[in-house]
Amino acid sequence: MTIAIKGLSDRVEAVAVDTGKGDPALNAANPLGRIPALILENGDTIHDSHVICEYLDTLGSGPILIPRSGPERWRTLTLGSLGDGLIEQALLQVYEGRYRPENMRVDSWVARLQAKIDRSLDYLAGAPPAWHDHPDYGHLTVAAALGYMDFRHAGRWRTGHPGLVAWLDRFSAAVPAFNATTPGA
Repeated sequence: MTIAIKGLSDRVEAVAVDTGKGDPALNAANPLGRIPALILENGDTIHDSHVICEYLDTLGSGPILIPRSGPERWRTLTLGSLGDGLIEQALLQVYEGRYRPENMRVDSWVARLQAKIDRSLDYLAGAPPAWHDHPDYGHLTVAAALGYMDFRHAGRWRTGHPGLVAWLDRFSAAVPAFNATTPGA
């Protein structure tokens, strides 16, 4: 989404990798073997969504997504951290089901992850994050987290959070890149 919003689509090439099989190119770009990783023209690599988005925010002609200073910067980064945390908890649940043998799954662990997701969703639903001129990095991250939970968790988060569903609908209308970057789009 950041690439599209910042008008950088012609400057960034997306390359598909298989994280499950230890892709050598990905491992060279990011020793953790995690996506995303951004390889710059000079060969330097930036990894972690937050760091990549902050770098991209310094480029292009689109709106500033991460304020440079003051209370708005901390609000944006804190909201982004909440979105990242939602994705992490949901991803750990996916991994528990995908990689741990069924007879070794830990239901209490999955319930603990779900409690963190539920608290975060309730917090966001209590006061869906508003924006003024345009959504910022925090909004993008929360939208990505909700989109991820739609994709990997069949949208179960939507039950009981109609205000947050409406927020995501407004976000997707304001940010066409959201739907354009949805898996399978």
